[in-house]
Amino acid sequence: MGKKKNLPLYEGVEITGVAAEGKALTRIDDCVVFVPYCVPGDIVDLQITKKKHSFMEARVERYVRMSDKRCEPVCPHYGECGGCKWQILPYEEQLKYKQQQIVDNLTRIGKIELPEISPIMGSKKIYEYRNKLEFSCSDKKWVSWDMIHAAGGIDNVDKSYGVGFHIPGAFDKVLDISECHLMPEINDRIRNFIRTYAREHGLTFYDERSHSGFLRSIILRSNCKEEIMLTLAFAENRPADRDALLEAVHQEFPEITALIWVLNEKFNDTIGDLEIHTYFGLDHIIEEMEDLRFKVGPKSFYQTNTEQAYELYKVAREFADLKGDELVFDLYTGTGTIAQFVAKKAKQVIGIEYVPEAIEDAKLNAEFNGIKNTLFFAGDMKKVLDKAFIEQYGRPDVIITDPPRAGMDEDVVNTILFAAPKRIVYVSCNPATQARDLALLDVDYKVIKVQPVDMFPHTQHVENVVLLERR
Repeated sequence: MGKKKNLPLYEGVEITGVAAEGKALTRIDDCVVFVPYCVPGDIVDLQITKKKHSFMEARVERYVRMSDKRCEPVCPHYGECGGCKWQILPYEEQLKYKQQQIVDNLTRIGKIELPEISPIMGSKKIYEYRNKLEFSCSDKKWVSWDMIHAAGGIDNVDKSYGVGFHIPGAFDKVLDISECHLMPEINDRIRNFIRTYAREHGLTFYDERSHSGFLRSIILRSNCKEEIMLTLAFAENRPADRDALLEAVHQEFPEITALIWVLNEKFNDTIGDLEIHTYFGLDHIIEEMEDLRFKVGPKSFYQTNTEQAYELYKVAREFADLKGDELVFDLYTGTGTIAQFVAKKAKQVIGIEYVPEAIEDAKLNAEFNGIKNTLFFAGDMKKVLDKAFIEQYGRPDVIITDPPRAGMDEDVVNTILFAAPKRIVYVSCNPATQARDLALLDVDYKVIKVQPVDMFPHTQHVENVVLLERR
């Protein structure tokens, strides 16, 4: 075996900026160093953990002096959970760096002519803003060094019954979550009740390695009326234990209006292809936005920050500038939320989405809302949206596109250029791939407006809406 390199320790290093994945950065000898759980202005001693030609990674060995930009995290699991990494930055500072992320990506990657970029729209809620969380149940709880020290050794630590989030780099271990501030406090009470009930009644938790165990995951969803949908996923078919647990939850939490279970004996956690069973109440909850109502089931996709999604959709609708006689294509339509949001201002909206279940939701919600001027198609975007499709349904006046993080396939960009709409509204969750696509569209389109929107406080993620007009 080769000898492991002794990586250096640097003392008194100042953190100077923020980077991708919620990390901070600095420079040592003209080499970029990425460091987690720091903020600009921190003075730290850094232990290098990875050294490459163009960058290094490090961990903090000692905080010499804390930055005056730093604030205390609200969550007791900060630093272990892996989520909400920017909690130690005041929200105003988070928005500043997200704005800069948009500017940097559009200018450095896009390299196109840009208008003045509008100030980012911050989220009204910075905690309890999510309408969905999924918690894994594992028989292998993640054990931290602090827990080991507090217990007086690893043998004294209870390593079973973790209910929470998977630890990065340890697929079979789960950080046991006592409280999470991304949803209202009742989500903590429900999750903690299920954990306690399971322990008291000898119910086993899922083992990723042996593919055994009874309780697998807890999925919580809520709506604007604070109604709750709880879906419990079981890995073993034990009806008596299952029904006893469901009844106990039902009696303890009358706020749950949709109590659902699913048997998942597969090797992956997805439930999209599994049969859903309703134990109590409805098989969905209703989300409202303006005069629209959306049925959200356990398999449905819906933006997880409901209030900020409304602000995002309003920007997209404003940029589309519809007068009532336009044909609109809504690409990557998901469950058709944006399509239905703009439908009353258009002659017709055609939505295309890869996931068939999402398209079925879109059709049901359009019918549910009495919207008759939408059409929805399921399939691979570059195969559905081709020249024959445009010749059949007409050239769109406006295209709204909201692709996944990977952005649009080049074939899709070329078809958009062939379709030649007057305006394109590009909604993106990844400004880097958006910038790449804008450069491809630049041959025929000019960027007119840019509006960043923060959907996920305390994370590095940011949405961006761009209006393009045909040259």
